[in-house]
Amino acid sequence: MEGPQLGSLDYLYVPSSDVAADAHWFVDVMGAELGFAIDDGGTRVAMLRVAADGPALLLTDHLPDDRPVFVQRVDDLRATSATLASRGWVPERTIELPPGPCTTFSAPGGLRLAVYEPIRPFVVDSFMGRRDF
Repeated sequence: MEGPQLGSLDYLYVPSSDVAADAHWFVDVMGAELGFAIDDGGTRVAMLRVAADGPALLLTDHLPDDRPVFVQRVDDLRATSATLASRGWVPERTIELPPGPCTTFSAPGGLRLAVYEPIRPFVVDSFMGRRDF
């Protein structure tokens, strides 16, 4: 494959109708480590680590539907987007995540994916330990 390479799968955004209950379940039953639990303006997000070497789970109540979003890190969002577009990739929208800009897209079977460039990685670190719920 030519062009920019995708980095690690950093996050899996998982829709939840009750973020607090699901976060407690992951901690109590699955043994997950709770990184943070934020309630900001009525939007709730909880970051969990189920395994040390896997992506962080971000339970959230603000996704537009019930499909999770696989979020992959890239070194250069613009270059990666151009390379993927040359292969037939169709971006959906570009949004700002706390760590940096992100472009979402869907695979032919309906999987939701995203690529992001961590230009503000310190933001996620600043959330660690926060417990709003």
